[in-house]
Amino acid sequence: MKVLITGGYGFIGSHIADRFHKEGYEIYIIDNLSTGNKANVQVKHRGYVLDVKDPKCEEIFRAYRFDAVVHMAAQVSVSKSLVNPHLDTEANVLGLVNMLDLSAKYGVKRFIYASSAAVYGLDEQVPHQEDKAVDPIAPYGISKYVNEIYAKKWLELYDLSTIGFRFSNVYGPRQNSGGEGGVVSIFINDLLDNKPLKLYGDGEQTRDFIYVEDVADAVFRSVNASVTGLYNLSTNQSSSVNDLIEYLSQLQPDLKVQKNPPRDQDIKHSRLDNAAVMRDLDWAPLYSFKEGLERTYAYFAGQRAQAEVAVSAAATAELKQSKARMRQRRKWLLPTLENFAAFILTAWLSLSLVDNMYGVIDVKLFYITIIGILYGNRQALISVVLSICLLTYQELQAGRDLLSLTYDTDFFFRIAIYLFIGLVVGYAIERKNVRIAQQEQKVSEATERYDFLENIYKEVRDVKDELQLRILNSGDSYGKIYYATKELESLEPEIVFNSAVNVVKSIMRVEKVTIYRVNKYQSYLRLLASSGHHADDLKKSLRVADFPYLQKVLENGQIYVNKELEADVPLMVAPIYHRDQVAAIIAVDGMKFESFSLYHQNLFQITTNLIASALSKAFTFIDATENDRYVEGTTILQPAIFSEILQSKNEIKHQHQVPYLLLQSALDDISLQEASQFITPLLRETDYLGVNKEQQLQVLLSNTSEQDIEVIMSRLSHPKISFAVLSEG
Repeated sequence: MKVLITGGYGFIGSHIADRFHKEGYEIYIIDNLSTGNKANVQVKHRGYVLDVKDPKCEEIFRAYRFDAVVHMAAQVSVSKSLVNPHLDTEANVLGLVNMLDLSAKYGVKRFIYASSAAVYGLDEQVPHQEDKAVDPIAPYGISKYVNEIYAKKWLELYDLSTIGFRFSNVYGPRQNSGGEGGVVSIFINDLLDNKPLKLYGDGEQTRDFIYVEDVADAVFRSVNASVTGLYNLSTNQSSSVNDLIEYLSQLQPDLKVQKNPPRDQDIKHSRLDNAAVMRDLDWAPLYSFKEGLERTYAYFAGQRAQAEVAVSAAATAELKQSKARMRQRRKWLLPTLENFAAFILTAWLSLSLVDNMYGVIDVKLFYITIIGILYGNRQALISVVLSICLLTYQELQAGRDLLSLTYDTDFFFRIAIYLFIGLVVGYAIERKNVRIAQQEQKVSEATERYDFLENIYKEVRDVKDELQLRILNSGDSYGKIYYATKELESLEPEIVFNSAVNVVKSIMRVEKVTIYRVNKYQSYLRLLASSGHHADDLKKSLRVADFPYLQKVLENGQIYVNKELEADVPLMVAPIYHRDQVAAIIAVDGMKFESFSLYHQNLFQITTNLIASALSKAFTFIDATENDRYVEGTTILQPAIFSEILQSKNEIKHQHQVPYLLLQSALDDISLQEASQFITPLLRETDYLGVNKEQQLQVLLSNTSEQDIEVIMSRLSHPKISFAVLSEG
């Protein structure tokens, strides 16, 4: 679905955009950025920098045909509305009328807009209810009230489904210092700047502060609701400015308060009744004022830290650039200086040894060779030039003149040797350096490519994880989980187990489901219910020691997945816990392994958690009602409970073909208490002992057929108790 959020880059609008994005909506935003900031919205969306009064907005409506419009664009400062009422009216009234008109024209199904508690004016008889007469005192409140009238008329005239919210004092992350809830952001910013908090009056003035994410949740819920009209959106809780200061002092104990005279026309008390919105939208605020403040303070502190880091990063970057320039200069200057130092040493050695073409070895050749090896072609050529100059100086010192040197073949031969050595050595080293640089470049490119691919992989994983969460939390899976919670509402464990088979089969879409009860020693499993199996395919009891996969499940308490496709082993097995002990296991099979994915494993985990939760609730209920559940002094179930379990066994038999036996007991001069003491130890965890309406003792044997009667009668043999098969399920 497509939703347009006007003012979507602002404080409240950006949180609404986040909320709709989480639910899979396509987000579109119109904002003139007068108070909004594009950085507030990090989720995928299409944004248009336009005023809501601009005629070009119609092109956007025509192009996208929105399902819902959330109108949050507004001038929100009461003080500004007093200074410039014309601007306030233009922004708040003309903008809303344009959005209403375009919504009706282009078939928008739902129009949500923001009103304000300011419409109630100075009336301090709190809490304010929606049907109370309004009396705004400032142009801002007047424009909001006019908005309500327009929205009501568009509902009547054009059948545009409109719903408006009179916000109380909204606060939270991304809030600027304006607006009705601005005192929170002002105080927190002053706190972080180590400035005193400016308190006007005695601080006992109260407001109904509501956290912005609670507002966003209510707006989202209203999109698909059938109700229209006006609702207060608030916590219906009064918090004073002194309370605000007290909470902030817990976050930063050394705060200071600067007291000032009260401001004119400052409302003393404001609180909105939220009963209607809670009832009609099934909504309730999640965050207390203290919790919301902690989250808001953490956000502003984090933003401040990021700003400091950004400044530090800019300074660090400048320092790095400066160092890079210095390194670049040193890269050329240092080798040149070292070259000249080596030349001075070479000159001293050459002149001291009175070096000549017929004498000792030419030191300049060593100098050229060493410089070429160390620094490459550029410094080698410099060393050649310096060596030629030194050679010329030596010849002149020997009494030669420049003209005669031009005819001296030996002189030119030595120059040629210098050039040859310098070029060969310099070229070879330069070529080696180029190859090294090329290899380093390749390594760098490969590293960058790896980092890029790794980021892409992470993004794909994030998208996949998000998609998986959406699948689990919305759409078809949402309906299935809802069905599961409804199906598992019973407070009788036997019925929960029976319902669990249907729930697992429906949600997992598998052919075979089996539930076994685990005995208290964790050594045997007794079949409780199954579906999709032939009666002869399943064992009524399993010894844990004979099945390694069962041992793993009971030992580590985690889902077992048959990844090796072992024969006669279910695809997945999950434990059901009660009081930190495995009370039962659920096994599923019959799914094509090639279509099996992590999604199914996660869905199975969620389903088993739901069953465990329902079972725990049932056991807790049994513990709490134990006195009413059993005949006094026995473990014999009362008639109503026993009848309910018997009905459940009939359903299991009908749905899943799991048999049972019902035995009628006749007592010969023996009490129910004595019979209970004898029979109870002989029963399994899945069997039940109870009385019917006529107070006759009966035994219900789960997963038992007629072929087992002889063994059972032998086990229950007692001189004063006789048993007869009453019915076989």
